[in-house]
Formats: sequence, C-alpha cells, structure tokens
Amino acid sequence: MFVAVITVELQIPMAQSLKDKRSIIRSLADKCKNKFNVAVAEVDNKDLWKNAKLGIATVTDDRRYLEKIIDKIIKFIEDFPGAFLYNFTVDYY
Repeated sequence: MFVAVITVELQIPMAQSLKDKRSIIRSLADKCKNKFNVAVAEVDNKDLWKNAKLGIATVTDDRRYLEKIIDKIIKFIEDFPGAFLYNFTVDYY
C-alpha cells in the first residue's frame, strides 16, 4: 500500500473576502475529489483572504500509478482559474 499526501499552497488574487476565497477553494476541492478520487481539506490559512493551504491525500497499491496521479493533480491545480499555485510538497508513506 502506498499513501501520498500533497500539501499545496495557493494564492487567490481575485478574492475580496473569505466568501470569495472559500468559493474558489470549494470548487477546486470538489473538482479534485471528483476527477481524481482523493481527499481534500483546507489545512491552514483559513482566515486569510488571499492565501490557502490544502492537504490532498490518496492511497493506492501501485507506486507508478500514484506518481502519475500526483503529477496530474499538480497540473490540474496549476491550470485552475482563480488560484495560483506557488508551493507544494509531496510526502510518501
């Protein structure tokens, strides 16, 4: 069994309120969950309008598949409108 935890740090430049930020984060999280079958949660910077930190976790039995999914998730987040990915880390367990 292979587990990956991705920590993603985002800037949300268009957000004018927490409501704006949460709308973008909720949309991003829901689309990631549906497209990649992963768990997503906002893990830090919850009270900041223009920054967010997300934790994304996935489990599989194939290491190569896990690495492909991670690459696809990062690419998806980089291309997501309204959010700018400026840092991420991947931890394997």
